[in-house]
Amino acid sequence: MKFGKLAAGIAALSLVAAPVAAQAANSVAPAVERVAATSSSSEELEGGSGILIAVLAAAAVIGGIIIIADDDDPTSP
Repeated sequence: MKFGKLAAGIAALSLVAAPVAAQAANSVAPAVERVAATSSSSEELEGGSGILIAVLAAAAVIGGIIIIADDDDPTSP
């Protein structure tokens, strides 16, 4: 029984300590600064597929609601 409580305590401590350790690792100044590379050709990425995905998701939700609401069969014979 004591081993189970000890294991649970260690697991809880690791869940609390992991984000703190990750934040501390990110706060250390890097030795080399990162610089963005330049490119000669620029592509125009507009992200127009986001609207299409939103419309399809809305259609799926509406279709699901219609299918669920259309069930008029009685549950008892």
